[in-house]
Amino acid sequence: MDIGALSMAMSQANVRQSVGIDVMKLAMYTGKENAATMTDIIKTSAVDSNVGQHFDRRA
Repeated sequence: MDIGALSMAMSQANVRQSVGIDVMKLAMYTGKENAATMTDIIKTSAVDSNVGQHFDRRA
C-alpha cells in the first residue's frame, strides 16, 4: 500500500469516527431533553389522591 492510499484510508477512518461521535452526542442530547420533558410533565400533572388507596387481592 502506498502512502497516498494509506493517507486516504486513515482520513476516511477519522471521518467515520467523527460522525459516530456526533451521532452519539445527538442521541445523548435527545435523551436528556426527553428526560427533562418527562420530569416536567410528572411535576405539573395533577395527581388523584384516591388512586392506589385500595388494592383488590382477589385475582
